Amino acid sequence: MIQSINPYNQELVYETAEFDVSDVENAVNKADEQYKKWREVSFAERSKLMQAAGRELRANSQEYAKIITQEMGKPIKQAEAEIEKCAKLCDYYAEHASKHLADKIIETDAQKSYVTYEPIGVVLAIMPWNYPFWQVMRFAVPALMAGNVGILKHASNVMKSAASIEKVFKKAGFPDGCFTNLPVNSKMVEGIIRNPKVKAVTLTGSEAAGKSVAAIAGSEIKKSVLELGGSNALIVFADCDLQKTVSTCVEARFQNAGQSCIAGKRLLVESSIAEEFTKAFLDSVKKLKPGDPMSEDTTIGTMARIDLAEELEKQLKTALDQGAEILLGGNRDKAYFEPTVLGNVTEEMEVFTEEIFGPVIGITTFENEQEAVQLSNASPFGLGVTIFTNDLDKAARLIPRFDDGAVFVNELVKSDQRLPFGGTKKSGYGRELSQDGIQEFVNKKTVYIKKY
Repeated sequence: MIQSINPYNQELVYETAEFDVSDVENAVNKADEQYKKWREVSFAERSKLMQAAGRELRANSQEYAKIITQEMGKPIKQAEAEIEKCAKLCDYYAEHASKHLADKIIETDAQKSYVTYEPIGVVLAIMPWNYPFWQVMRFAVPALMAGNVGILKHASNVMKSAASIEKVFKKAGFPDGCFTNLPVNSKMVEGIIRNPKVKAVTLTGSEAAGKSVAAIAGSEIKKSVLELGGSNALIVFADCDLQKTVSTCVEARFQNAGQSCIAGKRLLVESSIAEEFTKAFLDSVKKLKPGDPMSEDTTIGTMARIDLAEELEKQLKTALDQGAEILLGGNRDKAYFEPTVLGNVTEEMEVFTEEIFGPVIGITTFENEQEAVQLSNASPFGLGVTIFTNDLDKAARLIPRFDDGAVFVNELVKSDQRLPFGGTKKSGYGRELSQDGIQEFVNKKTVYIKKY
C-alpha cells in the first residue's frame, strides 16, 4: 500500500494499493488503444470536455483544495488558488488549442507547403508533490487537447490528489484511458519509459531525477521535457519601491512554505539600501502566521514531510558553519520550519549555490549592476530572476544579460498559461504552457505538395 500522511498532524489521509507490472502493462495498453480513437476526436469536442473539466474543478474546489492541504500542508487559501489556476488552464486550452496547432503555411516552390501538428501517443508524466494538482494539469491539459493521452506517476505522498485528478477527467466525460493514474513507486519508472507504447516523458522534479529520466529516455530515443530545480534571484536595486518590493519578496520566498522551484531563493540587495531593506523585510516576515493549514488565517504551513524539514535543517547548519548568521527564525518542530532569514551570505556558500527547498532565504549585497548580474548568473540553475527597480530602461538593458528562462520585473516569477515556462542550465529543458508547451509533444510534420 502507498500511504499519504498529513504533515501537520501525522494522521493517515489516504492509502491505495500499488500497481504491479501487469497492472501497469494493462493500463498502458488501454491508454494506447484509447489514443487511436482520441486522436481522431475534433478540437471542438475536446474543447467541450476540457471546459467541463474546468467546471468540475470549480464546482468541487473546496473538496480538492482540502485534499491538497491534508496531503502536503499547503495553507487552504493557497490550495484553493491552485485549483482555480487549474480551472483557468482548462479554459485557456479549450479556447486556444486549435489555434496553437493550426497548420502553418510556408511559401516555397511547391503548390502548397505547410507544417501540421499531430499527436504522438501515450505520454508519461512524473510529477512532484509541491503543487499536486497544478503540476499535473499543466501537462495533462495541453497534452489531451493536442490529441495525446496521458499516464501519471505522481509523488507517493499525494496519491489522493493523483486519484482525484483522474476523477476530474472522468467526471468531465473524457473516455477511459485518456488520463490514467498509475500508483507505482519510483523503481517502476524505467520500465514504463522503456515500454514501446510510451512515446515521451515529462518530469518536474529534482536534478538527480532529471538526469536519470533523461538518460533512460535518451537511450530509447524518446522525447523528454525536464522542469527541474531553481534558485531564483530577487534583485533589489536602490531605486525600487521599497514597501512593494518587500511584500513581493516575502510572497516569492515563503508562499507554499518556500517549496517551489520558482520561489525566490537568493535575495540580492544593493548595498546602499541593505540595512533599510533588511529591517523592513524582517518585519514583514514576522507577520506570517503559522498554524493549522486548514485554517484560513494560516499564511505559512508545514513542509510536506518531516524528512524534508530535517534535510533543510542540515542545509541551515552548513550555512552557519560557513559563516552565515541567522537574522530571524532557524527552528524546526517536526515538519514545521520557521521562516528563516540569513545574513552574511556569500556566493561561495552552499546556501547560495544549492537549491534551498523550504522557508529559508539568504541576503547577499552588491555594489552595482554588473555585480548584480554576475551574482544572479553564478547559480548553476537558470529558471528565473526578478528585478526590482523603478527604472524600466535599466531593466530592459539588463534583461538580455541574464541566463535564465524567465525575467520578471517588479513581480515574482510565476507560471502563466499564456506564457512559456521552463529553464536553462540545471533547471532543465523544454517548455510548458502557452503555444510552446502544447507543441512539445506533437509531430511537426512537413507537408510538400507539387503538381507534375
